[in-house]
Amino acid sequence: MIPLRFPPALTPPGFRRLGLADAAILCLLGGLIATVVAFAREFEAPLLQAVQIDLRPTALPRYTLYSLSRGVLALTISYVFALGFGWAAATFRAAERLLLPLLDILQSIPVLGFLPGLVLGLMSLFPTRNVGLELAAILMIFTAQAWNLALSFYNSLKGLPAPLRDACRVAGWRASRTFWQLEVPGAAQGLVWNGMLSMAGGWFFLMVNEAFRLGNRDYRLPGIGSYMSVALDQGDVRAMGLAILAMIAMIVCLDQLLWRPLVVWVEKFRLEESGGGSPLPSSWVLDFLRRARLPRSAARWQRRIFLRARRAARPLERPFRVVGPVVLRAPIAAVAALGAWRLWLLIGQLGWAEWGDLLASAALTFSRVMGAVLVSTAWALPAGVVIGRSPRLARVLQPVIQVVASFPAPMLFPLVILLFERIGVGLGLGAVALMVLAGQWYILFNVISAVAAIPQQLKDATAAFRLRRLARWRILYLPAAFPALVTGWVTAAGGAWNGSIVAEYIEAGGRLRTTRGLGSLISEATAHANFPLLAGGIALMSLIVVGWNRVVWRSMMEWARTRFGLVQ
Repeated sequence: MIPLRFPPALTPPGFRRLGLADAAILCLLGGLIATVVAFAREFEAPLLQAVQIDLRPTALPRYTLYSLSRGVLALTISYVFALGFGWAAATFRAAERLLLPLLDILQSIPVLGFLPGLVLGLMSLFPTRNVGLELAAILMIFTAQAWNLALSFYNSLKGLPAPLRDACRVAGWRASRTFWQLEVPGAAQGLVWNGMLSMAGGWFFLMVNEAFRLGNRDYRLPGIGSYMSVALDQGDVRAMGLAILAMIAMIVCLDQLLWRPLVVWVEKFRLEESGGGSPLPSSWVLDFLRRARLPRSAARWQRRIFLRARRAARPLERPFRVVGPVVLRAPIAAVAALGAWRLWLLIGQLGWAEWGDLLASAALTFSRVMGAVLVSTAWALPAGVVIGRSPRLARVLQPVIQVVASFPAPMLFPLVILLFERIGVGLGLGAVALMVLAGQWYILFNVISAVAAIPQQLKDATAAFRLRRLARWRILYLPAAFPALVTGWVTAAGGAWNGSIVAEYIEAGGRLRTTRGLGSLISEATAHANFPLLAGGIALMSLIVVGWNRVVWRSMMEWARTRFGLVQ
C-alpha cells in the first residue's frame, strides 16, 4: 500500500518523510494535550459546592470532554489495579484466599456506599480547590469499572495452558517477562472486551458521579452527566435531547478510535493458529495508523528510555524487595482495621426495628436481582453465541452493541418509568427491568468473548463430523461459553445490586418514586445523611453478595472451569 504524503513543495525538509497518518497523529496529540490542560485547570479551580451548569449547546462539547477525561482516567487506574490484583490472586494461594473475598465485598458495595467517605475525605484534604471533588468523582467511576476487569484477568490467568507456563520456566524467563509476554497477551481479548464493559459501567452512574446530594449539600461538577441532571430538573427537553446526542457521539468516537482498533489488534494474541475459513476483523483507524512512521520511532525511543531507567533502578530492586512488603502491608492493615472499627460504631447505633426493615428490604431486592439475571441470560446467552461465532456479524454489530451498552441507562430511566405507569406496571416490577439494563451487558460481552476465542480446530471438527446446528450448540458453543457465562452472572448480579440504588429510588416527571428495597433504603439514607442506616445497608448488601458468591457463584465457577475448560 502506497503511503499518503504531503506534497514536497509544501513540506519542510525535516518532515518530508512524514505522511498524512503522521500528521493525524500529531493533531490527535495536540488535541489530547489541550484537553489535559483544560481538565487540569478544572482541577485547580477554586472549590464551588454547586457549579452553575450552562445549558446552552455551545457548552456541551466542553462538558463532554470533561466527562470523557474522568472516564478515561478512571479506566486507566482500573487497568493498573486489575493487572496487579488479578496477578497476585492467580499466582499466590494465600493472596487468592484473601483477595477474592475482598473483591466480592468491593463489588457488592454500591457507588453511593463509596460516595460519603470519598467526598468528605478528599474535600477535607483539599478544602479550597476543586481537586478533591474531581478525585472523588474519578474514584467513584473507578469503583464501577475495576472489579469486572480484575475478575476477568484473574480467570484468564487461571485458564492459561500449563505447557506454556512450563515452556517459560524451561526458557529461564523471569516472572516479569512471563507476565508481559505470556500472561497479559493471553488475557488481552478478555481485557479489551471487559474494558468496553467497564467503560459502560462507568457511564451508567455518570449522573450520580457528577451531580449528587449528600445531606443538605448539593454537589455538581461540569460534565455531561450534570448537564443531563439539570436538564431533567428544569424539564428542558431540548437540552435532554442534546445531551443524549452528545453522549451517543462520544461513544461512537470511542468505539471507532479506541475499542475497534484494540479488538483488531488483540487478535494476534490468540492462543491458537486461526484457520483460513473466517475473515479477520478490520479497523480503518488501525490500517491508517499503520502507515505512520511516528509510532515506530516512538517505540524505539521508548525501548531505549526503558532500558536506561531499568539499569538506573537496578541497585534499588533488592532493598525494595526486602522492605516493600512491610511498607505496603502495614498501612493497608491499619486502614482496614480503622475502617472496620468505624463501621462497627455506626452499625451499633441501629435498633431492632431498623434491622428488621433492612432484612425485609434486602429480601425484596435479592428477588429482583435474581429475576434480572434470569431475564438477562434468557436473551444475552443465545445472542452472545450467535455474535461470537460469526466474525462478520461481530464486525457489523459490535459498534451498535458498544453504543447501546455504553449509553448511561439512568438517563432513560425517568422515561421508562413514565411508560410503565401508563401501561399499569408499578415500580416494584419495573425496577427489575431497570436492573436488567444495569446487568445484561456483562453476560453478553463475556459470552461473545468466550465464543470468539474458541479454537478454529474445534469448529472445523464439528464441521467434519457434520453435526447439526442444535448439536453444535450443545456440544461446542454452550460448554465453551459456560465458564464465561458464570463470570458474567457474577458481574451482572453485582451490576444489578448497584443498579438497585437507582432503580428503586428515582425521580420522574418532577416527582420522587420509590419502591421498598435495599437500594431505595441506601439512596434515602444517603440523601438524608443517615450514616448509621447507610452503613447497615451497605454491610448487609456486602454480606449477602459475598455469601452468595462464595456458596453459589464460586463453586459454579470452579466446576465450569474444570468441566468445560478448553485446557485441563
